[in-house]
Amino acid sequence: QVQLVESGGGLVQAGGSLRLSCAASGRTFSNYGMGWFRQAPGKERDFIASISPRGDTTYYADSVKGRFTISRDNAKNTVYLQMNSLKPEDTAVYYCAHGRGGLVREDLRLYDYWGQGTQVTVSS
Repeated sequence: QVQLVESGGGLVQAGGSLRLSCAASGRTFSNYGMGWFRQAPGKERDFIASISPRGDTTYYADSVKGRFTISRDNAKNTVYLQMNSLKPEDTAVYYCAHGRGGLVREDLRLYDYWGQGTQVTVSS
């Protein structure tokens, strides 16, 4: 059984930074792509970023490109999301997602396990 545990959310002022972490267990982490999504109240869950099993390929939503960076440490079974230049519109619950295979992008169907979510609130 795969488990994903997120941490690092919180309250930050606009322009600030946060780093989210997601620790995975239950599968050979280095064999799978990973992703981050977010969901604001009353809205759908949106893709933010994804990373390949070895970390050499990343994809980003246009809304976060140049501000957010996804990375992974396969020795620690952990994926990260570094968020800089945060804006109030980045406020949402952020979810880590485990890919069904190696190639993952924005399609939610490519992921089969999800973390519990961590709240990020950006004040203006």
